[in-house]
Amino acid sequence: MTNQATLEKMNLMRLHGMANAFRLILEPGFSHNFTTDELVAHLIDSEWDDRHNRKLERLVKAANFRYQIVFEQIDFQQKRNLDKNLLLRLSNCDWVKKAENILISGPTGVGKSSIACALGHQACIHGYSVFYTRATKLFSKLKYAKADGSYAKELKKLQKKNVLIVDDFGLHPIDEETKLNLLEVLEDRYGCGSTIMTAQIPVAQWHDFIANSTIADAVLDRLVHNSFRIEMNGDSMRKMKRNSG
Repeated sequence: MTNQATLEKMNLMRLHGMANAFRLILEPGFSHNFTTDELVAHLIDSEWDDRHNRKLERLVKAANFRYQIVFEQIDFQQKRNLDKNLLLRLSNCDWVKKAENILISGPTGVGKSSIACALGHQACIHGYSVFYTRATKLFSKLKYAKADGSYAKELKKLQKKNVLIVDDFGLHPIDEETKLNLLEVLEDRYGCGSTIMTAQIPVAQWHDFIANSTIADAVLDRLVHNSFRIEMNGDSMRKMKRNSG
């Protein structure tokens, strides 16, 4: 069998990473002299890396992150009450495996959304499905879904995500229908998926914000008691960047 035929068969079998590695080996000037077992290991590693990278690209695209930030880009130098040890522990994504939640609170501009997106991206690296949405957009979408009969379908889509990021919770008052919708989302995900929520109001005030004792108790029971809390403070990073510019 010729090398070209081998390449064609690799591509037909969708072994694109292996085919690219094999093509590079055949190029003039390639100096590495592999033993047989080294060659096989090199081709397998190349295919593995290619598939991992393509899967990561699909997961990141589907996540629809507000900010394209990776964990290594988190700024620990600014004084905003970030616990580096906690975040490093969260970077292994055991919290996703255990269906635990992360609640991030702090004033506007301090970087809550960036932290949430960085943790979401880290989950993608570990092969988990993630979906990012602003709270107002999510609640509006669920209301429209109820109106057009696709509500159950939308809940199912949210339930299937390993990580759901709900950004800017509590920016605007929510009506009774929205409170019930939020409870249904969290109920469906309880024990089988992780939720990251960011808010300007402290977690201790979420019960008062929901303003319906029965629903608030149920929401917080499903969200808070199995969660990690990141309580940020400090000046707006956007404002500091403008001033430094």
